[in-house]
Amino acid sequence: MGMGTSTFVIRWINFLTMLLAIAVVVFGVWMSTHHDNCRRSLTIPVIGIGAVIFLVSIIGFLGALKNSSILLWIYLILLCFISVGVLVFTVLAFIVTNNGSGHSVAGLRYKEYQLHDYSPWFVKQLNNTRNWKHLQSCLVKSDDCKNLSKKYKTLKQYKLAKLTPIEAGCCRPPSECGYPAVNASYYDMSFHPVSSNKDCKLYKNARDIKCYNCDSCNL
Repeated sequence: MGMGTSTFVIRWINFLTMLLAIAVVVFGVWMSTHHDNCRRSLTIPVIGIGAVIFLVSIIGFLGALKNSSILLWIYLILLCFISVGVLVFTVLAFIVTNNGSGHSVAGLRYKEYQLHDYSPWFVKQLNNTRNWKHLQSCLVKSDDCKNLSKKYKTLKQYKLAKLTPIEAGCCRPPSECGYPAVNASYYDMSFHPVSSNKDCKLYKNARDIKCYNCDSCNL
């Protein structure tokens, strides 16, 4: 592949990523106008990602367009930094959350999670009242727990379901509590829990409470 062909490919790839970046920024601006605080909180990260993509893309585009070795070197260095950053973030995320991959429970197709399985740093961040209150309010507003009874019409379907971590940890009490399920979103709370797990007492059938305050939900 000749130099001309290479710059042509770089130019068009970066032109397309510039369009993508503009779309991301526009999406971020749109989110800032939303009434939902959960979505608005993502405005700065989304716009930031779009801005970084646009900056790198325009440097690569101009470098290829003008055949500027300086701009192309800057472009390659930025790509290198971004690649290393993504790699470091991935490794750190794996280290922080690896131990919290969940516990298999006999008779269930999904895993249950416990807060103490995660790294001390991760637990500390979740225990930050401001951080968790914001996350909790977003979870309550989401449809994850609300839609359980719609997704699983019968108790048999619910018991055989492969629940997501949020559905398993935030929408229902831990299985060790032993509360009988009446349906996918309601448990018989008159039953005395067989476990000393504090989550058993924290769970409530109310839509705005559920198990949002449980350690199993603070994933």
